[in-house]
Amino acid sequence: MSFVHLHLHTEYSLLDGAIRIKSLPAALKAMGMNACAITDHGSMYGIIDFYNACIKEKIKPIIGCEIYVARRSRFDKEAAFDSDPYHLILLAKDKDGFRNLMKLDSLAFIEGFYSKPRIDRELLEKYSSGLIALSACLGGEIPGLIMLGDINSARETAVYYDNVFGRGNFYLELQNNGIPEQTAVNAAMIEISNETGIPLVATNDCHYLNRTDARAHDILLCMQTASKVSDQIGRAHV
Repeated sequence: MSFVHLHLHTEYSLLDGAIRIKSLPAALKAMGMNACAITDHGSMYGIIDFYNACIKEKIKPIIGCEIYVARRSRFDKEAAFDSDPYHLILLAKDKDGFRNLMKLDSLAFIEGFYSKPRIDRELLEKYSSGLIALSACLGGEIPGLIMLGDINSARETAVYYDNVFGRGNFYLELQNNGIPEQTAVNAAMIEISNETGIPLVATNDCHYLNRTDARAHDILLCMQTASKVSDQIGRAHV
């Protein structure tokens, strides 16, 4: 069974991703992969470099973004409610989707920026054509509701996104990352999939290329979060 990375952060996920685009295609080929997605946090700065590097090595480039979704409206900007937006993976499946993805990312900066570039449900409903969406990491809306124990709201939210993007264009993500909360989220995701028919997808939320890069990546996250390597805090989903 073949595997393709659909959730991957490059160096353009600033102070978060540590994958150098110039090194990525050769590594993918060495692992027998023929395609890969780029899903940098809140931005599409790296897509041209990514596209050119992949084409050169005959790797199919999948253009995407891990977008930030405002908990309320993109125009709401109060620290107590709006400083921690949800994550959502968006992938362009055709030219229409690519145009809509660029539109969403532009509006996230122009209209929704508050600490991070944000869109909202209004924009998703307007510019969903040609896009495939994944439920994202533990920072996603559905995983967040599951971790709060609100399975009913998680199921309703999954159905909402399934309706927005259309059946076959929205997937519930499963990850195996050793985080205890992820195990519970995976079990609930499978349950929701069985109940609703929304398909599952396995992703790896890649932030660095090789196992030996783990310490360097942790230091990078410390720079972002103004913390120390010795601090025992979760930095995986910032």
